[in-house]
Amino acid sequence: MVLEKVKAILAEQFDVDEDKILEDTDLQDDLGADSLDVVDLLMSIEDEFEIEVPDDEIENIKTVGALVAYIEANS
Repeated sequence: MVLEKVKAILAEQFDVDEDKILEDTDLQDDLGADSLDVVDLLMSIEDEFEIEVPDDEIENIKTVGALVAYIEANS
């Protein structure tokens, strides 16, 4: 369920087909996210899942799967 919500957020934010987003999709390489995009994404994630992602954790979250794992571990 977390993965589906994350995929929906990513699809909307990056204007990509939700079916093309996989757990191993790289946020920067595959979706073309720059640092501002990542900040916007994390704000959406924080609002959706009611969690806070500390700045020092952001650099560890490179893939969709890593993002999902972080959300599941912290929500």
